[in-house]
Amino acid sequence: MILDKDLASIQEVRNLLAAAKAAQQQIASYPQEKINDLCRAIANACYDQREPLAKMAHEETGFGLWQDKVIKNAFGSKVVFEQIKDMKTIGVLSDDTTTGIMEVAVPMGVVAGLIPSTNPTSTVMYKALISIKAGNGIVFSPHPNALNSILATIAVINEAIESVGGPVGLVGCMSKATMQGTSELMKHNDTAIILATGGSAMVKAAYSSGTPAIGVGPGNGPAFIERSANIKQAVKHILDSKTFDNGTICASEQSIVVEEVSKAAVVAELEQQGGYFLSVAEAKQLEQFIMRANGTMNPQIVGKSVQRIADLAGLNVPQTARVLIAEETRVGPKAPYSREKLAPILAFYTTATAEAACALCIDILNQEGAGHTMVIHSEDKQIIREFALHKPVSRLLVNTPGALGGIGATTNLMPALTLGCGAVGGSSTSDNISPTNLFNIRRIAYGVRELEELRGETPATTNDAQEELINSLIEKVLERLH
Repeated sequence: MILDKDLASIQEVRNLLAAAKAAQQQIASYPQEKINDLCRAIANACYDQREPLAKMAHEETGFGLWQDKVIKNAFGSKVVFEQIKDMKTIGVLSDDTTTGIMEVAVPMGVVAGLIPSTNPTSTVMYKALISIKAGNGIVFSPHPNALNSILATIAVINEAIESVGGPVGLVGCMSKATMQGTSELMKHNDTAIILATGGSAMVKAAYSSGTPAIGVGPGNGPAFIERSANIKQAVKHILDSKTFDNGTICASEQSIVVEEVSKAAVVAELEQQGGYFLSVAEAKQLEQFIMRANGTMNPQIVGKSVQRIADLAGLNVPQTARVLIAEETRVGPKAPYSREKLAPILAFYTTATAEAACALCIDILNQEGAGHTMVIHSEDKQIIREFALHKPVSRLLVNTPGALGGIGATTNLMPALTLGCGAVGGSSTSDNISPTNLFNIRRIAYGVRELEELRGETPATTNDAQEELINSLIEKVLERLH
């Protein structure tokens, strides 16, 4: 008898959750030092295997550049661990005798980790580390197109856990990946929280599951090169970001906005550094290839090189081209260049003033990417401040590459591969997700006021106080008698 694939996937999920729950209950009694040892072992093992796992992910998905995936793996393992290693995440977090408040970290239980195909191995490393650091187990739902590289990464993690005496089953992964199995993972009573990184449909399903979730929406960050900017450096940052792993990080820039006064200088610098401006006809030809009929991004362009995209679209571009750039004036669902493009493709907008650029950036973000990330290149602190006050983003990056700045590689933001978009972006948090998002806090509060004080009355005295008062009165009476 052949077992139905969906039923097999559902049963596998139930088995994985049972194992993860049992293992998590074991580590729930671990002291902070032992949790740290688990995380250190995982980080070191993943870092040691960063290159073979990067090559495997590239070969399996066809996305990006394996050399850049090596950097991502180093980031998802060593960099993340270095940031979280000294965090207090287990037991008593604080005990303030002045306020009478003690705070205790309480693990959530088992995390459901949803993994995209764009950053498969590095995201597994990162999510395993932050989950275990907070005292949780985790079960992964892998993207089917990256299943083998994800399973290989989890094998490395489990070997590391075993090497330091950690429990079997703490980190699990579906090998029979189906939508029904993933649905079971998200809705099962043993799943405490969902950590979802992926497309809009996946994130929406996570929030609709009935289980608490942390999900992130699409990025569509514009980069504004303001007239006071160091143009050469700004262009370098944008092209470095947009070409890193062929644009597969959602915080990477999707459009450039400039003022008329600096347009010529910016265009010249972009061309000097490898930007290829498409003609009107070429832009129209590529535009029809960026989005599918249903309004979603064409997966054929995701993480592909400029030459591969040009071949697919029937374009002839120079071999020196690093990024394809199309001048644009439109914003909206039917203007593909104004949308998120996880590929080395940029829209180019020109405005008369900084105020007009500010309004345009808001329009771009509100139609897609609200709550995520944008970049400003400027030396004018007042303009930077105005952008910070008014842009519907959770991260405004200043004079840095979007992709690497957003995840905390070139900034001092929390190193993370899941970037919250806040309420405006339909997310439960605006944080770069860390262990602090994956434990609850139990607060122990001592009484410091009586009901009479709340009513504005003098509190009733205690028996001891009454006795002291009586003794004082007796002493005074005796003094008068003498």
